[in-house]
Formats: sequence, structure tokens, C-alpha cells
Amino acid sequence: MADVQIGYTLSSEEHTPNDLVRHAQMAEEAGFAFLSISDHYHPWVDAQGHSPFVWSVIGGIAAVTERIPLGTGVTCPTVRIHPAVIAQAAATSAAMMPGRFFFGVGSGEALNEHITGERWPETEVRLAMLEEAVEVIRLLWQGGNQSHHGTYYTVENARLYTLPEEEIPIVVSATGPKAAELAGRIGDGLWNTSADKKVVETFEGAGGSGPRYGQITVCWGEDERKALDLAHKIWPTSGIPGELSQELPTPAHFEQAAQLVTPEKIAESVVVGPDASKYHAKIDEYIQAGYDHVYLHQIGPDQAGYIRFAEREILPQYAGARARAA
Repeated sequence: MADVQIGYTLSSEEHTPNDLVRHAQMAEEAGFAFLSISDHYHPWVDAQGHSPFVWSVIGGIAAVTERIPLGTGVTCPTVRIHPAVIAQAAATSAAMMPGRFFFGVGSGEALNEHITGERWPETEVRLAMLEEAVEVIRLLWQGGNQSHHGTYYTVENARLYTLPEEEIPIVVSATGPKAAELAGRIGDGLWNTSADKKVVETFEGAGGSGPRYGQITVCWGEDERKALDLAHKIWPTSGIPGELSQELPTPAHFEQAAQLVTPEKIAESVVVGPDASKYHAKIDEYIQAGYDHVYLHQIGPDQAGYIRFAEREILPQYAGARARAA
């Protein structure tokens, strides 16, 4: 079996904070290799129903888990919260989870970032802001009194007194060539939500190394049709194409766009039902594209049933990779 680690997605858009903490504990006990937790202000659509403050939830997870690594998947450190504040939040999380926290960052979505009334800039500007934000964050993680006067951000006489002993890896999200090139230049790893080999190649061509994370969205259930209908109801955004996910500002706008998405369209990208071979085949797509960390996002309330399924039908296939990573 290929050398790949299998992770579990904590979907902040779908679950209460206490449930997310409980799911993290269950995933560790089941043997998942790592956790990803989404960082949103809004859910994509109202049917998802939640969106707790991720840094509070991470504190709860740190208190009930012992071994499993956790990363934000992903945080936008550019508009909604100043990168100096995010640097403190991530440093505290890493201090609470020694050697287990990694920091996923991306250029964000208007859905979460527009709320302060700041202008939502075009892609090239968002990437430039992300690059400078990462520079600010790494500067503050060095410790000591720091100042920064840049194009987008100012930091004056700031010092993080609580820092982890280990360096915090920054994993940069990319779905296209410009972001992949940036990830290769400034990141300690790559984050993506599709099995796109070209993104991996661009990342590596720009000097990128380190882990390559890829997310698979699934809806496990004993009845395949019911699982598909549930995925269509709760996660119709998986069928919305192009750059709309970065540009639409509210869940209501996503619901309007999702009216054009059929269950059949969802089935093209979401693995549904009880057949383990379909999950293995999708994981293999990511492996072939160059991803070595694959995490699965289970849609819907039955996280316990899915975790039992994964523990029985998925994780044993990759136990060797998990053992080597321990």
C-alpha cells in the first residue's frame, strides 16, 4: 500500500463546538493519522447550521487528545483578523499541543472575510496579502520585540510571550497555479481540495517540499441514495464551479447558486454510500496525483457511524504508513 496518511475533517460548518471536540477524540481513538478543522465565520449554506470560533474549539481538542496532530484547514490570516493576532492564536494552540499543531493558511473567501466591511480584493492582491501575512506571522514567532511596516500590514512593538518549543509548519492552500507557486515559495507544505497533479507539480517546481494534503468529501451511509440526498441537501456547494466559492459573500448567495446543482452533479465529486472500494479508489486518485496526506470530510450528523466504518474498512489499508509516521 502506498505511503499515505489518512486524516479526519472536523467540519466547523456542520457541528457544535462540543461535538467537534468529541469527534476529534473519537477520531484519535479510531486511529486516524491527523485532524483538519475548518476556520469559518459563516457556514456555506444555512442547512449546515454552525460556525464556532475555531481557536476556542482547538483549545478544547488540545485538552482531550494526546497524540493526534491537528491543523487548521485553512485559516485566512489577511482580512477578518490581523496576522499579528492570528500569530498569537496559532502559537498558543501549538504550545497546548506540543509537536502536534500545524497551521494551514489560504487566501480566503468573501463569505467569511467581508464581515468587517473591508473591500474584498482581486485574487492577485489576496495572494500578495497572504504572502505578507505569513511574513508577519513568522517574524512574530521568532520571539522578541518586533515591528513590521509593509504594504498591507503594520505591526509596532509586538512580542509573543507564549511560544511553542517547536517550529510551527505553515501549510499553504492552493487550487490554481498562482497559489501553488506561492505555496512552493513560502510554505512548509501544500493544501488542496482536489486531486490536481498540476498543482503539486507547480508547488514542487517553485521549491516546495513537505507534506501535500488533499481533502475528499464523502457521505457514508448504509443506503447510497439516502446518502446522496443528504450530501445534496447539506453540501450542495461541492457542485458549484469556478471561483464562485471565493467571491459569493453570504450563505443566501450560495443557496441561490446551489439551486442549479443536482444530486447527479454531487455524485461526480462526493463519494457516497457504504462501498469501501469507492473510498479506496478516490484515495488512490490523490496518491497518484502526489498527495501523501489525504483527509476525509464526512457530510452529515452520523460521524460516529462513519468513524466506525473508516476504522474497519479504510484505516487498516494504510496502517503501514501510519505506523511509519508514529
